[in-house]
Amino acid sequence: MPGSLEPLDLGIQVPYHFRCPISLELMRDPVTVSTGQTYDRQSIESWVATGNTTCPVTRAPLSDFTLIPNHTLRRLIQEWCVANRSFGVERIPTPKQPAEPAVVRSLLNQASSVSNHPNVRLSALRRLRGLARDSEKNRTLISTHNVRGILVDIVFSGGASHAAELNHEAIAILTIFPLSESECLYVASDLDRVSYLVSLLFHSSIDVRVNSAALIEIVVSGTRSPELRAQICNADEIFEGIVGILSFPLAYPRALKVGIKGLFALCLVKQHRHKAVAAGAVEALIDRLADFEKCDSERALATVELLCRIPSGCEAFATHALTVPLLVKIILKISDRATEYAAGALLSLCSTSEQCQNDAVAAGVLTQLLLLVQSDCTERAKRKAQMLLKLLRDSWPEASIGNSDDFGCSDVVPF
Repeated sequence: MPGSLEPLDLGIQVPYHFRCPISLELMRDPVTVSTGQTYDRQSIESWVATGNTTCPVTRAPLSDFTLIPNHTLRRLIQEWCVANRSFGVERIPTPKQPAEPAVVRSLLNQASSVSNHPNVRLSALRRLRGLARDSEKNRTLISTHNVRGILVDIVFSGGASHAAELNHEAIAILTIFPLSESECLYVASDLDRVSYLVSLLFHSSIDVRVNSAALIEIVVSGTRSPELRAQICNADEIFEGIVGILSFPLAYPRALKVGIKGLFALCLVKQHRHKAVAAGAVEALIDRLADFEKCDSERALATVELLCRIPSGCEAFATHALTVPLLVKIILKISDRATEYAAGALLSLCSTSEQCQNDAVAAGVLTQLLLLVQSDCTERAKRKAQMLLKLLRDSWPEASIGNSDDFGCSDVVPF
C-alpha cells in the first residue's frame, strides 16, 4: 500500500494514512470503529446512516457502532497542517465531541429537579445550551429526551423570584427547539404565561428580550386558533416590546432578525395591526429597511404591505418622507417576493394619497413598473404593477410616455 496519494487540490502530497478510506479526503475528525479501522466521523456516520453494517475497508460486521475519537492521529494531522502552512494548508480545528445520551439525560434531570439548588439547575441548563449550539447532531439527540416539555415547565412553573435567571436560560434553549403545536397551545391559552413573556420584552438584558421575542414568535406562528392568536396580539405592550427590539442598535444583529419575525407574525392578525402603528412600527420599518438581509427584507416588506392595508398604517407610511422613494428603489432589486410586496404597498399608498403618486413618479416608478410587467416576476407582482400604472395614468409627464420605447411593448392595456 503506498505511503501517500496524489493531492486533491493542494500542491503537496497528503500522507495516505491522513485520508479517510471512504472520502479519500484529509480527515478532520478521525474516529476508530470496532474493527480497528479509522475513518473521518462524517463519512462513517453517513455510511452507517444509509443502512450499512460492515466496516468499509475490511467488510467485517461492525459489532457495535461506537465511534472512538483517534486523538493521536488527529494531532498528527494538525501538526502536518501547521508544517505545510506555506503551501496553503489550513490547520484543522479540534473537533468538539458529540454529546453522550447519558450526559444529556443527567443534565435534564439536574435541571428539572426542583430539589436541586438553583445554581445547580442553572449550570446544567447552560451546559445543555452549549451542547445544543455545538452541532445539529447534538440538537437531534437532545430533542429526543422531552427537552421542550421540561423547559416549558421550568419557564412557567411560577417559582421564586431568585429562579428568574433559570427561566431566562430555559427560554434561550427553547428558541433552539421550536415548540410543538400542543406546547404552543399550552402557552397561548393562558394569559398569565403570555403576559410573563411580554414582560421580558422590557428586561434590562437584550439577550433576554430577544429570546422572549423569539419564543413569542414561535408561539404565535405555531398556534392555529385565530382567537388565541388575536388574544396574544392583544396583550398589553406586546407591540411596543417587539418594535423596541426591532429598533435596537445594529451592533446586535440578532435583534433585527428576531424583531422583524415577531412583528410580521403579530401583524398577520388584522384586527390588531393598528396597535403596531401606534407602537411606532412604521418608523422602525422604514429606518431599518436598508439593513435587513434578503429573507428578512422580504418579511419586512410583507409587513409594510400588511400595515398599508389599514387606514392608520397607510397614513403613517404616506407621511414618512422616505417611504415611497425606498419602495420604488426596491422594485426588481432584492427578489421577486420583495418586488411584489413593494408594489403592493405602493398601490395602497398611491390609492389614498395624491402626494404619494407625485412622489412615486418623481422617484422613477414609471421605468420600474414598465420593467416589472415585462420581467419574469410573479403574476401577482405584475398585476399590482399594471393596477398601479393605471392608477397613475394622469400623473405621468407626457414626455416620459412619449419617449418610452418600453411603454409601447408592455403588457399594460393602453390608457
